[in-house]
Amino acid sequence: MTDPSGPLEPRELRAWMAFLAAGHLLDHEVERQLKRDGGLSHPEFEVLLKLGVADGNRLRMSDLARLVMVSKSRLTYQVTQLERAGLVRRTACDSDRRAVWAELTPEGAATIERVRPGHRRVVREALIEVLTPDEIDLLGEALSRVAERLLAR
Repeated sequence: MTDPSGPLEPRELRAWMAFLAAGHLLDHEVERQLKRDGGLSHPEFEVLLKLGVADGNRLRMSDLARLVMVSKSRLTYQVTQLERAGLVRRTACDSDRRAVWAELTPEGAATIERVRPGHRRVVREALIEVLTPDEIDLLGEALSRVAERLLAR
């Protein structure tokens, strides 16, 4: 068995470095498109998307933080920015005084619809079209296992 704290083997290092480079470059492309088409950061877009598919287009802030995988303080900052732009509104929860809802506004929904086609185009051009169907399946399975392991921690 390999020592987990030992140096990475050449093939492991190549995979890690390629993952980092591709992730950074893809994120940069997505970020550029979202800024250009909607004035959004990638994390802000994720917040809007999660709210857009939620029941009633709203989620408790604590649930939203878990879904977008950021700290509550980071989410508060993002929602504040989105609220200032009129894309999200916060409201008190009637059943729990400690809870706050984040809710997608009609302007937020319109922004999602405006940026979504460009987002899909960037993802397809930068990632999907580069891979074979089998590689897409393998990548989805492999990264899902990585995410599951990290979420279980």
